[in-house]
Amino acid sequence: MLQKCECEKYEKLTPAKKLRLSKPSKSAALHVDLCKATNSTDALQYLLQFARKPVEAESVEGVIRILLEHYYKENDNSVRLKIASLLGLLSKTRGFSPDCIFDDAINALSNENSHQVLAQLLGTLLVIGTQLPESPAVRLRLTEVACKHLSDTHFGVRNKCLQLLGGLGVADAPLLKDGEGSRAVREVQTIISDYFSDQDPRVRTAALKAMLQLHERGMKIHQIIYEQACRLLSDDYEQVRSAAVQMVWVLSQLYPESIVPIPSSNEEIRLVDDAFGKISHMVSDGSWTVRVQAAKTLGSMLQVSPHFLEQTLDKKLMSDLRRKRTAHERAKELFASGEFSSGRKWADDAPKEKLDTNTVSLIASGACGAFVHGLEDEMFEVRIAAVEALCQLACSSPSFAEKCLDFLVDMFNDEIEEVRLQSIHVLREISTHITLREDQLDTVLAVLEVFEVSGLSSPDAGAAAGS
Repeated sequence: MLQKCECEKYEKLTPAKKLRLSKPSKSAALHVDLCKATNSTDALQYLLQFARKPVEAESVEGVIRILLEHYYKENDNSVRLKIASLLGLLSKTRGFSPDCIFDDAINALSNENSHQVLAQLLGTLLVIGTQLPESPAVRLRLTEVACKHLSDTHFGVRNKCLQLLGGLGVADAPLLKDGEGSRAVREVQTIISDYFSDQDPRVRTAALKAMLQLHERGMKIHQIIYEQACRLLSDDYEQVRSAAVQMVWVLSQLYPESIVPIPSSNEEIRLVDDAFGKISHMVSDGSWTVRVQAAKTLGSMLQVSPHFLEQTLDKKLMSDLRRKRTAHERAKELFASGEFSSGRKWADDAPKEKLDTNTVSLIASGACGAFVHGLEDEMFEVRIAAVEALCQLACSSPSFAEKCLDFLVDMFNDEIEEVRLQSIHVLREISTHITLREDQLDTVLAVLEVFEVSGLSSPDAGAAAGS
């Protein structure tokens, strides 16, 4: 009995031990898995499985060290590619600062021979540089890395280098090594613009997007880029033309009053008017996505001269700024002259007039009838974009609003309901600048009756009729 009491007394004096549950180390688990891999296929499978699991911020650095250690020992390109991808993914972990692996990621580039892995490592550096706070030293070093690999033969590597320059490039002093091994200073915009003429269309697109990214970061694009961007509007590749439209628009907003010469002419013109004409020409592009973008872009060019603005609604059939005669007019002229083609002589009915293509002004011909083409486009997305652009321009110009009224009322008869509704919204927006004629009002009321029958009547439709 006494012994039992002493045991109870001892238990009361001894503090209870607390159990602590510790999470297994992610780096240790990954190290064990990679050590178990007998070949590259097994290692790739372990990495794919590991990528599906979340990693805590405190474990990220240890995991990255294990990955880098395996990266230097791995000979298979696909495994190294996956490791490079994981480095970028882990760098985005919330609460983790990737400055501790910045040097390691750059060192991994030096001995890499695979173009795909090299491109992925450059993409990882872009992620790391974006995650790090503003540091001139980091950005300068990344700019040097990008410039060093811009001469790579693989388009993917050049693309990533241009992305690095656009997203993190330093404007003041990117450093390049010249042929003698010394360093020469070049401006980042000059380096990027050199690749506007790259042989690969994907690189040309990346160069334009990198330049646009510099603009988004607050860097003022040089006006000299304008001529290069205009040439790319006629590129064979759709994505290049799309990016070129954005580039031309940006420069027209930066330098609207600058004077540029008209090709093969002694005349000069405001840059915003020239850009408006060139973008208007893209409304007839072969790609409907480019046509949509061009139409939308026109709506935001509010500084264009009224003369160029009114040309977009010119309904005359134009061929190089000269009115085309109709078939009846041509037949009447032939009948009066007694000259008909017998068909016995080759090309006896060919046009007698010869046209020198160098004398044609692309500025005016591009602006002529741009919205007429857009409103009659086969793709309803283009027609909607043209209607929206008309709305923006009409709101800033009452005289233009009166001139585009007929076109907007005609869109009430469009076969697509969304286009009809958009034209109603536009009339409501510009109602303070316009007055409907009786024939136009009849068209609007006829459309409203159809809306009422189909149960689609709306306050906007009523407001359009009331205007």
